[in-house]
Amino acid sequence: MPETVDPRYRDLDAWTTPEVARAIWEGQLAAAAAVGPALPVISRAVDAAAERLARGSGRLLYAGAGTSARIAVQDGTELAPTFDWPEERTAFLVAGGSDALIRSVEGAEDDADDARRQVAEAGLGADDVLIGLAASGRTPFTLAALESARAAGAYTIGVSNSASAALLTTCDAPILVDTGAEVVAGSTRMKAGTAQKVVLNMISTALMIRLGRVYRGLMVDMRPLNDKLRARAVDMVARLAACPPDAALAALDTAGWNIKRAVLIAGGTSPEDATQRLAASGGNLRTALGESA
Repeated sequence: MPETVDPRYRDLDAWTTPEVARAIWEGQLAAAAAVGPALPVISRAVDAAAERLARGSGRLLYAGAGTSARIAVQDGTELAPTFDWPEERTAFLVAGGSDALIRSVEGAEDDADDARRQVAEAGLGADDVLIGLAASGRTPFTLAALESARAAGAYTIGVSNSASAALLTTCDAPILVDTGAEVVAGSTRMKAGTAQKVVLNMISTALMIRLGRVYRGLMVDMRPLNDKLRARAVDMVARLAACPPDAALAALDTAGWNIKRAVLIAGGTSPEDATQRLAASGGNLRTALGESA
């Protein structure tokens, strides 16, 4: 468990800085490696979640307290600019509310009633997916959020760093990443936090891939909102449509800077047909291009 005191680090404060740095680095490597045994459950969770979200109205929600909540918000807020995932289809249930993301809110993680209230106010249903994170796996707020969401029919994914976690029995997809004792006992922002971020990276990115928002390893639903991203969009269209950069730029202008439409237009499709083909394919560029999986 993350709270366990590891005797190897008993005299950590007396070590040299290089020794401390190496210990922390080794812990981070171990945290990433600990995700490996959970890959089968993560894969099943992604497929089940993608099936619900593909229906078109479901939301991806995150629930947590403290460090876990902050990691969740970091993951979820990046989905809109990176994959054009609608902001209204992402939500966060945070112990203590949004203020708790930047300062500690006394007793917030123990407030199960607040979790139930937040779930009720969010109006979760069968098309929604909730990911609950808790290093110890026993945080009352997160447990109550998962239990309430599951009772409402949502698909629930639980992530914990403790093998004895109650959280792993209160969700549809229990993901255990047993990172063990921290270099600084109980500091779950370290190994446990790193492992949670790795798991969320995997789940959210794989979901976007399954939902057709990645093509040939490229972020084809990216929002080109600044010069750097517009240059990247031109490069993507030129590469995917096998055309010169000036033709890619012209196609993007015609497509209103929608990369998928621009790829089709640069390939000779009319703007109207490009829109129709993408609509018919559910926004999947590979399908719109007539390519097999």
